[in-house]
Amino acid sequence: MQTADTVKPIVLNAADLPEWTNAELKALFTVLDLPRNPAAATSFLKEHGPAIRGIALRKTKIDAAFLDAVPSLEIISSYSAGLDNLDVEAAKARGIRIENTSHILAEDVANAAVGLALAVTRDFVYADAFVRSGVWPEQGQYPLGRSISRMNVGIVGLGTIGSAIAKRLHAFGSKVAYFGPTRKPVDIPYYDNVVRLAHDCDMLILTCPLSPATHHLVNAAVIDALGPRGFIVNISRGPVVDETALIAAFAANRIAGAALDVFEHEPAVPQALIRDRRVVLTPHIGSATEETRRSMAENVVDTLATHFGIAGPRDKLSY
Repeated sequence: MQTADTVKPIVLNAADLPEWTNAELKALFTVLDLPRNPAAATSFLKEHGPAIRGIALRKTKIDAAFLDAVPSLEIISSYSAGLDNLDVEAAKARGIRIENTSHILAEDVANAAVGLALAVTRDFVYADAFVRSGVWPEQGQYPLGRSISRMNVGIVGLGTIGSAIAKRLHAFGSKVAYFGPTRKPVDIPYYDNVVRLAHDCDMLILTCPLSPATHHLVNAAVIDALGPRGFIVNISRGPVVDETALIAAFAANRIAGAALDVFEHEPAVPQALIRDRRVVLTPHIGSATEETRRSMAENVVDTLATHFGIAGPRDKLSY
């Protein structure tokens, strides 16, 4: 346990974190802030890298060369669920512990996914505009939507978030199946081919991490298999979907709708998607609640403190 005479572990702050989180880190560790300028960051790591034992991470790219510059690194504590900015295999090969927040944000991201699924199938965005515009008395009945309770829904990536979504879909009455690299010990039909899953489903909800294997996983073949009455919901990472193929499918009426919280080159969003009323768009807010974001920030500090055997700000005193 750290005492007043103990030398504090050196931690690199490579994350944009709340000020109160930065204050907690500085109270527990010797914190070095990574310069934003790439050239300055390289020089900084040459000077300070050998002493760094922990990293607080968010969006900073960490590749093998970066890891070579921090040979004493023991742990990376990430503010996010996705680790596509980190060379995970290189970190594991060096024996570096990796902690993320997927277990913390799963519930709110799952809620957002189901909310997006309802919004796109029931056309809630334009139904709201229909009422606000004052045309309801004149035009009468709003066009009918689709029922996710009667849909076959495929989950692409049945991890912590995907499992939370499956639980919610079962409560709605949807029939759920999933695709992933390996079969899970769950009572849900498994597909080892995403095209076949799409063929058998009315909707795909994407929850997989971004990796070379999942980049453009949802391509023209998958979209065509889903068909002109099919829907896509993406709360994973934008590049999992081939946006060019998706836009082409909308232009040819080969898909019914999409709800996207993430984009291939965000925050840039193609005008073709912005203009299309069949697409529901949100600005990467899957985990964006006050409660979850605070818990995510707390987890960054707490996992570092636990690793180094330091009493953190949320440790309870025992007598």
